Amino acid sequence: MTILALEFSSPQRSVAVLRTDCPAATAEAVETGGQGTKAFGMVEQVLAEAKIEREQIDVVAVGLGPGSYTGVRAAISLAQGLQLARAVKLLGVSSAECLVEQARMEKILGRVNVVIDAQRNEFYLAAYEVIPDGWRETRLLNILSLAEVQSLAGTDGTLIGPEVTRWFPGGRNIFPRAAALAGLAARRGNFVPGENLEPIYLRETNFVKAPARRPVASGS
Repeated sequence: MTILALEFSSPQRSVAVLRTDCPAATAEAVETGGQGTKAFGMVEQVLAEAKIEREQIDVVAVGLGPGSYTGVRAAISLAQGLQLARAVKLLGVSSAECLVEQARMEKILGRVNVVIDAQRNEFYLAAYEVIPDGWRETRLLNILSLAEVQSLAGTDGTLIGPEVTRWFPGGRNIFPRAAALAGLAARRGNFVPGENLEPIYLRETNFVKAPARRPVASGS
């Protein structure tokens, strides 16, 4: 099986391709900074490096966040387009899980708290117990205040996440990587239709209804 992974939820965006019959052939492209994402260029780069044609892609895995809503939406749109073009299978994975898998790959073990900026002086946080060959979730993803996360710093495991040291100097800056996402996707089979891929966003969405239009008097 050939997996194309798209992880655009953080300031470090990445694309990877993995052949499950030849893990050593994994290729990954990473870009950092800037407002736009050269998504198609990154896809072409990893396919060329792995010597894989687009027609050989079986599964597209997407990091669903939480994180950059615009970035996650861009990844979902690209995956949906590929499914329309080639009927590939789609799979969504939490970017928090990508982060803890990346931490495991970097040998950060024990209690790990994944921290992701949620804006408004709040943070998404999930906790995991990490061992060399896996991890288990010990605290479900939720939103905490700055003070609540600060109370965990240095007392209840390692804080990891994109640019986490901006707020918590004792933490470890870890970004969700497409190569880790591809590895997670290779062990799962919960494929979904493109229309069912949605960003992970824990806040209730509130819309302000626009006032009714006032009638315009016609001229005499």
